[in-house]
Amino acid sequence: MSAVISSDSGWCANLSLGFSGREDKTIISHRKHQGPLVIQKPFYPEGEVCHVYLLHPPGGVVGGDQLTLNVEVNKTGHALVTTPAAGKFYRSDGRVAKLKQFLRVEAGSTLEWLPQETILFSGCEVNMQTIVQLEGNAQFIGWEILCLGRPASGELFDKGRARQHFEIWRDNKPLMLDRSQLAGNDDVLLAKWGMQGYTVTGTMMVVNANKAMLDHLRQHQPKLRNGLFSATLIKDVLVCRALAHQAEYIRFAFIDVWKELRVDLLGRSACEPRIWST
Repeated sequence: MSAVISSDSGWCANLSLGFSGREDKTIISHRKHQGPLVIQKPFYPEGEVCHVYLLHPPGGVVGGDQLTLNVEVNKTGHALVTTPAAGKFYRSDGRVAKLKQFLRVEAGSTLEWLPQETILFSGCEVNMQTIVQLEGNAQFIGWEILCLGRPASGELFDKGRARQHFEIWRDNKPLMLDRSQLAGNDDVLLAKWGMQGYTVTGTMMVVNANKAMLDHLRQHQPKLRNGLFSATLIKDVLVCRALAHQAEYIRFAFIDVWKELRVDLLGRSACEPRIWST
């Protein structure tokens, strides 16, 4: 389907996905898209779990663009969603780029939300919102990794603004409401209570965790090169946070956490999406 133009002359893209469990595997039971937001065919490297790669063909988002994603997993389905490459938000002419992601998981179902990092170019204006709605004993593992500027190319995040909301709800009650605002030349980028001069930040959340998992993780804490890592248990949500100078350092650390906890949480050993090796 072709893209449409919004009232402020940006591109609008929408993707709606539904996953449903069957006797032998999870299938894509619903798929509808408008504009440049699509998926590749599903992969089944570990049998019944459905692996899907989320694609944004333009390769980046500019001011005025609006991307909306709706994902629903039901009927004891199990989906793993990732991306083939880093997302990018480019310098804006003053208009705000918006990304809205609504993830719904029915009781008895599982969603692993494991996108690669998002690069915030200097001068971008971005609003990002991810809302996870869980029902009953639904299981969720997810992360978000943000890169401020492109230091390797000599571009610092010295102007622009990014607002990030990541919320997890169970049966319409909040489990975790995480909000942040990052602005170029803001004190938070250098402050000891903020980014401390690091240019990459990551948050990982694991629902239905317990103290034994936290203790296990602390005993086998991932090695984060030239960065900081922490893990906290808030009721039954395990929250990992990391700061580093390169996205791959945090991504590798989060993958290590995922590998350590997936067996305990989901009863499955880790099976990395093939796209991560390309």
